[in-house]
Amino acid sequence: MVTAEVDSAARARAAIESVSDPELPMLTLADLGVVRAVALAGDHSVTVTITPTYTGCPALAEMRADLRAALAGAGFARVEVRTAFSPPWSTDRITEDGRRKLAEAGIAPPARLGSEARHRAGPVPLHLDPPSPGVRCPHCGAPATEELSRFGPTACTALRRCPSCLEPFEHMKTI
Repeated sequence: MVTAEVDSAARARAAIESVSDPELPMLTLADLGVVRAVALAGDHSVTVTITPTYTGCPALAEMRADLRAALAGAGFARVEVRTAFSPPWSTDRITEDGRRKLAEAGIAPPARLGSEARHRAGPVPLHLDPPSPGVRCPHCGAPATEELSRFGPTACTALRRCPSCLEPFEHMKTI
């Protein structure tokens, strides 16, 4: 019985870890750190708890549908996807593998905030300070780049350009 439970947990985890983020398809939801918890029941049901990158995330419905489909394909009869907003998601939840994949795709990964920010309860502070020029270019590695627009193709990215190699790129904002 224990072996069947371990096999079910491994199948569920593998199915969940195969689901790509709808807005950043080079990352899985696991890479992005939106998967909070996975719970299995004896009746072949799975409950997955996710925290979107922000409350109004337009990809939330697609994430839920993709998780349900992946788990159904792995043989789970009943799948529930719950959403938890507290504690809020932070870019610190992006895995090292996810940060590497972002850079390989030409998107500068966000800075780390530190563990205290990741576990903080309550509202996420909004900083209106000018953006830092210290975003490293994902193409040539230059340490200082310039912001072209605070908003890129998704709400979580900004558009930047490197004065060294002149390449434009997206930067995932630090939250």
